[in-house]
This record gives sequence, C-alpha cells and structure tokens, in this order.
Amino acid sequence: MQIVAHPDDDLFFMNPDVAQTVESGVPVTSVYITDGGSFGVNKVPGRPAPAADVPGYVSARQQGLRQAYAQMMGLPLFTPWERGTVRLPGGREAELNRLEHLGRRVDLVFLNLRMHARAGGKPVNLTHLWRTPGVRLPTQPAPGSPAGGPSSYGHGELVEALVALLRRYRPTLIRTLDPDPDAQVHDRRHPRGSDQRGYSDHPDHTAAALFAWRALTAWAAGPDGAAGAPAFQTEAYRGYYNQRWPHNLPARTVALKTRHLNAYGGDPSWGCGNDAGCGDYAIGGDRVLASDRGWVRSTHRRYPTAGPRAVVDADDGRTTVYGVLGTRLARWSGRPDGTPADPEDLGGGHLAPAIAVTTAAGGDHLVFALRFAGLGPGDRENVREVVVLRQRPRGDGPAGTWQSLGSPETEPRRTRLTGTPVAVTGADGRVHLFVRNGHKGVSTRVLGTGGTWSAWRRLPGGHVQEGLAAAVDGDGRVHLFAASTGWTEHWAQRGVRGRLRRGSRRLVARPGDVPDAVTAADGSVLVGYRRVASDRVIVERLAPGRLARWSTVTERPVPGYGRVALVGGRRPTASDLRIAVGGGAVGGPDGDGTVLRAAVPSAAAPVQGVPTTAVAPGGGPAVMVALGLDGTPVVTRIREGGGSA
Repeated sequence: MQIVAHPDDDLFFMNPDVAQTVESGVPVTSVYITDGGSFGVNKVPGRPAPAADVPGYVSARQQGLRQAYAQMMGLPLFTPWERGTVRLPGGREAELNRLEHLGRRVDLVFLNLRMHARAGGKPVNLTHLWRTPGVRLPTQPAPGSPAGGPSSYGHGELVEALVALLRRYRPTLIRTLDPDPDAQVHDRRHPRGSDQRGYSDHPDHTAAALFAWRALTAWAAGPDGAAGAPAFQTEAYRGYYNQRWPHNLPARTVALKTRHLNAYGGDPSWGCGNDAGCGDYAIGGDRVLASDRGWVRSTHRRYPTAGPRAVVDADDGRTTVYGVLGTRLARWSGRPDGTPADPEDLGGGHLAPAIAVTTAAGGDHLVFALRFAGLGPGDRENVREVVVLRQRPRGDGPAGTWQSLGSPETEPRRTRLTGTPVAVTGADGRVHLFVRNGHKGVSTRVLGTGGTWSAWRRLPGGHVQEGLAAAVDGDGRVHLFAASTGWTEHWAQRGVRGRLRRGSRRLVARPGDVPDAVTAADGSVLVGYRRVASDRVIVERLAPGRLARWSTVTERPVPGYGRVALVGGRRPTASDLRIAVGGGAVGGPDGDGTVLRAAVPSAAAPVQGVPTTAVAPGGGPAVMVALGLDGTPVVTRIREGGGSA
C-alpha cells in the first residue's frame, strides 16, 4: 500500500518500485489523501491557460492515474475501471477505483481532502490539519464520483480513516513519503519553489507521511493486537530531496518512470472518455525529462539501509536475523537446518525500518534503531531518538531493556533530522555508533569497555547523504564512509584507540547512491556503490595499513538501482567479489555468479528491498538475508566458489 498526498507522488517519488510490485502480481493499493486540485488550472505548456476548474482538474488527474496504472498492468491506457466507494468511520465515503487483470489487482482510493481550502477567512491545508487543533479540511469529490457529497475531516478523523483502510487491506508493505525531510537553506542556487519554509520538501508530503506513520502506530497497537500484531514492513521515500542530490537512476529506469508519467500526464487530444480531461497536462509528452527539478531521474529511499541484519555464529554457522516488523524489533533464531525459527517480538516502540547490529566484546548482540519517540502535532511531541537493545546470542535468556541514546540534535524539532544508525565493534572492544546529523554531517558516540557511553561528538567535515557504512580493517581500525555530492567521504582511526578523523576522499567516481563497506580476507576494506545516473557499480579497495592507498577492484553494470551489499571475508579480486542486490531490476540478468539476488520464496511473497550479507568471525560461512513481503526471512548460504545455495 502506498499512502501519499497527491496524485502523481507515487509515480514521481516511489516508482519504479510500485511498477515492479504490480508486475510481480502482488495486489497494490494506492491511497491519495488530498484531491490534488491545487488552483484548478490544467495548462498545457506553451498554450494559453484555461479557466480555473478545481473539480475538473481533480477529475483529470484521477483519470491520469487510471491511465498510468492500466499501463503498469500491461493494458490499454483507457481500459475501463470498476468505480465504487469505501465506507469509512463517521459515515464518510472514499472513492474506490479497481482494475483486475490476469490475477493482478490495483485499487486506487481517493479521500479527496481539499489541497487548498479556507476557514474563517484564512487558508488551511494538510499541514494545518496536522499541527493546529480544531482545523478541519473539506473534501472535494470529482465530478461524477460515486462517493457521497462533500464532507470534512479533523486530525483524528483522518487518522481513523487511514487505520480503517489498513485494517481493510492488511498490507504487508506500506510505502509513505518522507516524514522528516532535510533542513534546507533556500537561495538562488536552491530556490524555494513549493518547498516548506526551511525544509526540502512540499509541506503536504511531510504532513501526509506523518499522518500515515501515526496511523501505522495505531494499527500496530490494536485492536488487531489481540490476535497478534500485524507483521508489516515500511518504506519511506524522499520527495524534493531528489533535485538537490546526484541522480541515482540509470537511463533505462528513467525511461520506464517517464513512460508511466507520460501516461499519467496525457494530452487534451486523447479520447479517454473523461469529459473533465485525460491527465495532468503539464506532465505528459516527455516534459518531465526537460525539467530542471530532475524528479524523474531519482528515487531515493528515506532510510536507504532499511532491511534485516544478520549475525552468523562462529561455532556452528547458525544465522540470527533481526528486522523491523509492525514497527517493532523482531528476531529469528537460526535452526540447525539453517532455516529461521518463528519471530520473537523484542518490542522497541515505533521504529524506523533501518537497524544496525554489532557483536560486543563479550559476544552479546547490540541492536541499534531510530525510534519515533513521539508522533504528535507539536514540535515537542514529534521527536526522534536513537535506541539500543542488548541481546544474548541465539536468544539465550530474556530480552534486555531498551536504552535511549538520545540524538546529536538537542532541539526537539531538529531531532527529526537524525539519521538511522550504523555501528561496529573495534579491535579494542569499544563499540562505535554513527548517525547522520541535522547539519548533513556525522555524529558519533562510543561505548567503552567499562559499559559507559561517551557524549555525542560531531566528526569533522562532511556534507553527506543519509545512509552510512562502516567497517573494521585487518589492523583493527574503524573506517566510516558516506556519499557526498561529488565523492565518497571517508573517516578513519589513525590507531586502534584513536578518534576518527578525516580520511582520504576517493575521487575516482561520483557516487549516485549510498555505499556499502566490508572487510576482505586480507584485512583491506572494500567500498561499493553505484555511479551517478548509472547502473554501473564500482568497488574500491583500501589497502590494509595504508590509509590513503586506494585501488579499483572492479567496475561493472549491475541492473537495478539503489544501494548494493558486498560480501565480506573474501579475497579482494574481481573474480572473488560478490555483490547482493534487490530482486527488482530494469535490465538483463547477470550470469557470472558475481551478482547475487535473493531467491523469491513464492509468487505471493517476493523479497523486499536490498538483502544484507553477513560472514562468521574468522572468515567462516557467509550468508545473504532478505525479508519476503510476508515478513519471513530468506536466508541463502553463499558458496565459497561462487553463487549461492
């Protein structure tokens, strides 16, 4: 299920993921909170502007969505849809459009809250509905809608409506927009446009995401909890962030995304059968390719390291998997036959989907997460914090107690700029925790061998994207990597007990997405990432004992986009390298054994996101782990010679 603010948010900011889900045969539901009516002018660029007609523009944009999703289903653009309604709490109705074909199903749900309204002579919108007590937004059904006449929503009523839809559909994956966009200085280089003041996204995007995550919290808490908490996964997507960081989609994926946006944009000459219009005309005809905003050229996940994490036991090779289900931490202990046991609920509250796991000196597992400590309308009620849970290996003994590590940001509203954690254990037994901070740099805390945490400390320099990667080299030094605008940023210890300092920037390639880092068999560090606007993956080697000695291991096309995961513990050569990628890709297969994809457990439960990899201490067996859409881990043993089993 996608929950978005406007018609086209899913097409601009979540595709190609939505199209790949439709193609896989998984039922898809998209929920549009506002009517997207803006100011009602459906203008074709280069032609005179028509008279404003908000209801007509709402209808034309909804017709554009039907065209785009019909195309994703492999059907003609003007395929008729079944149009009906969904009953919601308080006697409200939402319009439901359904299309089914060859076992595939798409539902489009239109709540139709007015994008721009007035109350008491003042403008009100979705942000006011989130933040201001007593505000109500009226609805604006499209002409000819089977839904009832206009109604209105308050803050709690919108949350109730979203919870009702979650209970109706029980999705196993919910996609939202960005609940916590980057801070942004608006100037000549970065004009504000439709951004909210001081942040890099449309205010409706942020409000829609916050409403969605608030509804997820309520759904996860009950009354479904009486029969077991719903085992869903979450994925959030950046919005206008895409125009301010390097583009990350290869040409073939941009073409696919453009094709569906062209279907949505339509043209006044099309005979779609909808009197109000056949799309959002400013979008069609490849116009998105000419836009300097570049939204069609990127799809950035808000939490790019989202997914499971695994620990392989050095003695018997059993794999323990940790992941976030229903916004709570789950653990799957490994059975002797290699399959995961049923999940154990380790709690943790409302967690973002990206976690970090490291093994402490005594053998305990430390699991780090970013918690939504509050999801209220005011700044002091809407805060984030980093948390940690200590667990015994294999789940021996009761679950530990969650501990808050706070945030490097001290103002409540700025805690929302805190990134998801990455953590490693150094050779001296200290645990190093890193997060992106609100200044787009990196902050760290260190757990000493005596059990005491240091204060937060900001690392020097850095203007980096969300999504950090860390590794410990063969000499025991900790290294940290992040993608900047034109290079891969690097921090490293000079000695095992030292603080991390600026390392050697690697300028050989401009990264298009976030890196991964692992330790090779010879103690060197391997860093892998995709080039900007390309499917080419470059893997660099930092030699052991030489903080500035870099070399390129390989550069090759790997169909798909986004983060890749390297397999550690192997020789640092192109022939021994193994790269794990997500299951969905726009392009041909890779057949030489270098690229690994998680096996799809069933047609109804393809894997979600990018798999993680793990290797046993001392160079033991390596595994690749992904979560299926049914919330079940898919654990694949990586063969020594190549490929997977």
